[in-house]
Amino acid sequence: MSRPRIVIVGAGFAGYRTARTLARAARGRAEITLLNPTDYFLYLPLLPQVAAGILEPRRVTVSLAGTLPDVRLVLGEAGRIDLDGRTVHYTGPEGERGSLGYDRLVLAAGSVNKLLPIPGVAEHAHGFRGLPEALYLRDHVTRQVELASSDGEGPLCSARCTFVVVGAGYTGTEVAAQGQLFTDALVRAHPLRKGMRPRWMLLDVAERVLPELDERLSGTADRVLRERGVDVRMGTSVKEATPDGVLLTDGEFVGTRTLVWCVGVRPDPLAESLGLPMERGRLLVEPTLQVPGRPEVFACGDAAAVPDLEKPGAYAPMTAQHAWRQGKVAGHNIAASLTGGELRPYRHKDMGFVVDLGGVKAAANPLGIPLSGLPAGAVTRGYHLAAMPGNRVRVAADWLLDAVLPRQTVQLGLVRSWSVPLDTASPELARVPDGRERRETDTASGGAGAPSAGGRKAVGGGGGDDTSRTITSPTPEPVRSESAKRNRQAAKPAEPAKPRQDAEQSRPQPAPTRSSPTRSAPQEGDR
Repeated sequence: MSRPRIVIVGAGFAGYRTARTLARAARGRAEITLLNPTDYFLYLPLLPQVAAGILEPRRVTVSLAGTLPDVRLVLGEAGRIDLDGRTVHYTGPEGERGSLGYDRLVLAAGSVNKLLPIPGVAEHAHGFRGLPEALYLRDHVTRQVELASSDGEGPLCSARCTFVVVGAGYTGTEVAAQGQLFTDALVRAHPLRKGMRPRWMLLDVAERVLPELDERLSGTADRVLRERGVDVRMGTSVKEATPDGVLLTDGEFVGTRTLVWCVGVRPDPLAESLGLPMERGRLLVEPTLQVPGRPEVFACGDAAAVPDLEKPGAYAPMTAQHAWRQGKVAGHNIAASLTGGELRPYRHKDMGFVVDLGGVKAAANPLGIPLSGLPAGAVTRGYHLAAMPGNRVRVAADWLLDAVLPRQTVQLGLVRSWSVPLDTASPELARVPDGRERRETDTASGGAGAPSAGGRKAVGGGGGDDTSRTITSPTPEPVRSESAKRNRQAAKPAEPAKPRQDAEQSRPQPAPTRSSPTRSAPQEGDR
């Protein structure tokens, strides 16, 4: 008798936890396949520390093969799902096509950057959803400070030292907090002209920082940011982005070469492509995480609208906390559906939140007890070590080294600006040139960065955020949507963006990959 086939689409927090729970429950009695574009699980909450040079990139990645030995890993991006034929069609990393049959399907496709119809966003935007974006931001910030140090004076020098983050949720707050410390360290190695200091701005249309959290945690984060010199502006966003800066909604123009998009996420369009009942872009499911009318299909994480049984009429928010716990319930229920066992409804109770503000600073409320300063920092780092499914010793070692040694402030030049467009359904994958693009890139002169000066910029309003630091777990990572065949059609470069007078403008700007009309209207989501 053949073993039942279970296919899990996505290895973010929901998909990874589902696979791990299922493998332990099935004990070899089921064939479990995990479809994901990368061979690792990304611990997204620590990504700001990668961008700030505290952690090396591999520290926040957990090998899927190494931690899920009883699960078959298939590298690829899901394109089309035939629900009637029970088949998932996908495209592999080298363009090869394949399909996977299933008896049970788990959709844990995660989310992508949320776009807003603001002029200039498509041309100048960078998100913060994957390792390539974090590596690019680290190089880009380092380059701007180094160039400003050699420029001397003038508006260009000031613009290079101005870094604007839009969205004061978890990700934006942590990026601004870590970024200010990082640039201060850079300036010690590359002194600026007298009286000049790197300037970080944090914008949001909300009334306060971290609006989704308790006011005491919000107040702690706001105070720490302002004490470090971060320009926190609530009730303000970006009206337009240009190659030379951003126009704010209050009428002020800020010269900058760096604008980071942290305004939130929206469900992966793969869920919408199924033609099933939706709720704001998320697939409607029952409390057992089954899709109505399709008992063999389960959905969890950001792609699923899971009823909140503690708040009738509401749905569980798009946070890692919920994705991680939903994955556990999904794994149990799939195993129960194969053996005739009882299916559990998803219920959840928050145990608190943590926000890492860099150094020894943090804001936390474990079990509802508000903490700040060193105690909050200890709780936050202890929580992350406990929540990570691997690499704990390496992460702790990096933290120790960062406490006693100066950071290595060098550019690696591994990720170009056009490799990490904001409008992408695959933020975990850096775009790779092909054909004529590859030849032009290989022969182009110039340093570690990307084509447009200082890279693309991200703009947008505040609101939801994508990286929940909760006491019960961190944040989901997306798996791809829409027709995966578009990966193979991105060989032609688009018209280059308006060049800046910068060292990065020598390379072409390919068009963003895998965009589609289904992604033009932003969806709500506040991970």
